[in-house]
Amino acid sequence: MVQTYSSSEIKIQIKDFELLEVSSGKKKFLKSFFSNQATVIMFICNHCPYVKHINAELIRLANDFIPKMISFLAINSNDAKKYPEDSPENMKKVCYKLGYPFPYFFDETQEVAKYYFAKCTPEFFIFSGNGILCYHGQLDDSRPGNNVPVTGNDVRNVLKNILKGKKILYPIVKLSYGCNIKWKV
Repeated sequence: MVQTYSSSEIKIQIKDFELLEVSSGKKKFLKSFFSNQATVIMFICNHCPYVKHINAELIRLANDFIPKMISFLAINSNDAKKYPEDSPENMKKVCYKLGYPFPYFFDETQEVAKYYFAKCTPEFFIFSGNGILCYHGQLDDSRPGNNVPVTGNDVRNVLKNILKGKKILYPIVKLSYGCNIKWKV
């Protein structure tokens, strides 16, 4: 079920943070990767079976829309001490193994996840070129074991509408399902 909220109920705007970008091993500002067309911020991680289930589609989706000037950023906010598979070193390995066409950032302080009110992996936030939230939620209805094909349709449809110039007056919210973000205690 799709839930929509008025813009007065959701006030998240895109925000710049400086995080470790794992493929380069350097801290970089997220703003350097924002697009004037639209920006997709994805909260993912290495160990989550829900993320593993959609990884191939994340790559297809990014490869389909990056040439259309839409940017994609992946962020892992999990506690790497408790979940070493989600460490920056292992993130870099996954990034190269899978060939992520987007930057993969480590949110060590979990400040970014808290700012966006991210709850799980995978979870998606789509912002228009002027930084206004257009969509918050799932990739699509597919889950491990539910036999629904992974299509990325929820995210794809919002991006197609942005490219067509359709105004999204209120953020579309569709619940995400996955693993809870592993918060530090």
